[in-house]
Amino acid sequence: MAVQLTDLQPEAIWRHFYGITRVPRPSKKEGKILDYLKKVISDLGYDFVQDETGNIVVRKPATPGYENAPTVLIQGHVDMVCEKNKGTEHDFDNDPIKAFVDGDWVKADGTTLGADNGIGMAAALAVLEAKDLVHPPMEFLFTVDEETGLTGAKGLKPGFLKADIMLNLDSEEDGTLYVGCAGGMDTAGIMKMNVVDVPAGYTPVEIMVSGLKGGHSGLDIHTGRGNAIKFLTRTLADLAQQVDLKLSTISGGSKRNAIPREAECIVYVPETSIETVLKRVQELNNIFLDEIRTVEPGLELTATKTEGNGKALSQTQCETLLDTLYALPHGVIKMSADIPGLVETSTNLATITQESDTITVGTSQRSSVETEKQDIVNQVIAVFRLAGLEVESGDGYPGWKPNMKSIALQYVKESYRDLFGEDPEIKAIHAGLECGLISEVFPNMDMISFGPTIQGAHSPEEKVSIKAVQRFWNLVVDVLQRIAQTAGNKHAS
Repeated sequence: MAVQLTDLQPEAIWRHFYGITRVPRPSKKEGKILDYLKKVISDLGYDFVQDETGNIVVRKPATPGYENAPTVLIQGHVDMVCEKNKGTEHDFDNDPIKAFVDGDWVKADGTTLGADNGIGMAAALAVLEAKDLVHPPMEFLFTVDEETGLTGAKGLKPGFLKADIMLNLDSEEDGTLYVGCAGGMDTAGIMKMNVVDVPAGYTPVEIMVSGLKGGHSGLDIHTGRGNAIKFLTRTLADLAQQVDLKLSTISGGSKRNAIPREAECIVYVPETSIETVLKRVQELNNIFLDEIRTVEPGLELTATKTEGNGKALSQTQCETLLDTLYALPHGVIKMSADIPGLVETSTNLATITQESDTITVGTSQRSSVETEKQDIVNQVIAVFRLAGLEVESGDGYPGWKPNMKSIALQYVKESYRDLFGEDPEIKAIHAGLECGLISEVFPNMDMISFGPTIQGAHSPEEKVSIKAVQRFWNLVVDVLQRIAQTAGNKHAS
């Protein structure tokens, strides 16, 4: 009989995580998961407070005798990135995630798993529920819409939290403690379409890039994974040199914070050029695989005859769009000179969408240096402006500056060393954690981020290590006990 999530240890985390996987929770559509959390919290006998943004905070009194210890906040976000493989039937607004055990990993069937940040949520609920833990006064913060703009953290107001120390449980590498993160900003270019009728004698062909790994646009940006939009752009630019190509529709990627795994378009070419197109696409497929097979063995570039709407971009606009996509930077811009192995600045060509009379190209920029973040944003804006596209930029979010003298860091380092007999790695992360925004509102709150090993976040390859979740839980429990017992109350040694 197959092992079920609820058979795993630690039982409380996996039981709560299973319950979370049953509840749809796309970003900006967190109503169902918030209702679920409210019921769990109420059933456990606790009250909650919800702010106008949707964030929920719960308070749990200290273990008797430890009331004078610093208040510790456990924080995580309730939403998840919703990605699925081509051909997977799944409605993220209504369907539960089909999670299953595969050896030492928990995975999902053709979709993102939502361990980011479902495991963090589950750990928070397990601590809230536990009656046998030694812990200080506790707060639990569940934030909304982290994945598409950190909206929940941005909406926090002074006074909503009272904690002295925050444990952010949204990191994804066992054995690593995070003390800093990159800031980010989204930048989009918008083209007003000039649509013309396709001449007689032209046939529609669908060209598709699929089979790429995708992944997190911060954590995975240095891995050399393929960008489906870039491969599609190269394909179209190559074909346009050989045949009279007219671009009808184009789309690619789905999330600003994910490397695009798939992209597709419909082009019209003369009927007499069909065989040339099909042959060249196969040649390009082999060329691309030769370039990237080690990282992306599943890459597939295909071309097939299809149905069309008889409309296409004007020739000038088609050339402008392809030039823009070609010119946009993608990937690592600069590595940190201070922290070995840390990506300092990057940009992600994330999405291209076509709606009504507009084509929108979405990108996202990250950097742990604010001025460098603005510089790469300006580079992307310059490309859009040179192409004559309208530019839209988000407000962005700040980075979280490392504090190597953090008391929270010392507590967690000591716990890790005592539990596992080795020192953890101390890192900054090239991704947007809510710590930066929360620290702006609560500047005196000491904070650290850690979590179990999660691989493939933001893609259908996402999986979480069962063994790492047990270690993660042991660390959370020990850290809470350590803070309670060393805080100068009657039980302190």
